[in-house]
Order: sequence, then C-alpha cells, then structure tokens
Amino acid sequence: QVQLIESGGGLVQAGASLRLSCAASGGTFIRTAMGWFRQAPGKEREFVAGIAWGDSTYYADSVNGRFIISRDNAEKTVTLQMDSLTPEDTAVYYCVGDPRAQRYDVRRRWEEYDYWGQGTQVTVSS
Repeated sequence: QVQLIESGGGLVQAGASLRLSCAASGGTFIRTAMGWFRQAPGKEREFVAGIAWGDSTYYADSVNGRFIISRDNAEKTVTLQMDSLTPEDTAVYYCVGDPRAQRYDVRRRWEEYDYWGQGTQVTVSS
C-alpha cells in the first residue's frame, strides 16, 4: 500500500509561483505513474499533469506551458512547479499514483488511480 502526502499549497497573488510536493511511502514508486488532479469549488475534479514511470509527461491544456511535473525516484517524491498562477488555478490539488500504468502512459481519469493523497489547498487572489 502506498501513502501519498502533499505539501506546498498556500495563498498567493496572480502571477506568482508555487511548488507542490508529494511524498510517497510504501509500494514500488519507481514503476508507478504519478499525477496531480485538482478540484475547484463547485466544479468536477480534473486532471492537471502526470508523469509516467518512463518519465513521459502530460499536461492539461489549461496548464500546459505554466506547470511542470517532475519526479525523484530516489526520494520517492513528485513535484508540480506552478508558474504564472491565475485565480482559475484556485483548487484543492491531489497527488495520485497508478502502479498499473504502462511505462510511458498516464491515465487521465481519477477513478483509474489506485492511490490518492488528502489534498492541499491552492488559492490565487486577483
């Protein structure tokens, strides 16, 4: 069983940057696809970014070019660097893990993941 713990959320102004981190414990992290989802108030949870265990990366159109996902297999962490934040990025961000994904694949549906963190709040003021 893998446990995921997010950190790094907070309140920032539009245009600022934040870095979210997710620490994993247990399981075989090196062969687990990792990702981030977010859920804004009154909206459905949505895929933000994912990184395959083969290091391929994928982004939602809304964050492509502003967010970067990376992983450190030795530290068992995944990071989401978020730049040029806008109020539309305000949401609870969740770290997810998928040990069943193929080497270069990342799933984009929440229910296809096996592991989920508790979430960290990101609030961007205008």
